[in-house]
Amino acid sequence: MRSRSESLEFALLGLLSQSPLHGYELRKRLIAIYGPFRALSFSVLYPQLRRMLDAGLIEESLSDEGGLSRRSRIVYRLSKQGSNRFATLTETVSPDTWEDEGFEVRFAFFGPTSRPNRVRILEGRHRRLKEKAEILRGELEKSPVGIDKYLEEWRRHSLESAEREITWLEDMIKTERK
Repeated sequence: MRSRSESLEFALLGLLSQSPLHGYELRKRLIAIYGPFRALSFSVLYPQLRRMLDAGLIEESLSDEGGLSRRSRIVYRLSKQGSNRFATLTETVSPDTWEDEGFEVRFAFFGPTSRPNRVRILEGRHRRLKEKAEILRGELEKSPVGIDKYLEEWRRHSLESAEREITWLEDMIKTERK
């Protein structure tokens, strides 16, 4: 995913491929994917939905099931063009798919991704983290005298996190290859 907008589009297409949803529910599910510490305001969500409507990827309708409110809600659903776009994106593998944000969103929708592409994405992520771990290991080994002890601890923590994810990825790759 080259940009946050493309990543958000992929996530929205994935969510709407499961069922039609209104804006508040979309935001709730996106926060579940991205995590509670990444801001995803309605001022980001609704312009993205508008762009997707304009592109013909989604459609909107009014629902009288307003919950506690008596107001009608706008419900978004995938169009045929949106379904095709999501199918194309799940089968597209590039280095963006194993970088941090791209991988996180792609992994959230691994179900509709073909097994060979799941393996390619996992292997790409594995290679990327191995590179990152080597860089961090090198930085820790040659830490200059006087380097801030907290920066050094952060590097150590980052290395340990990368190593844990590498182990997890190796297990996931084995499982996917079976």
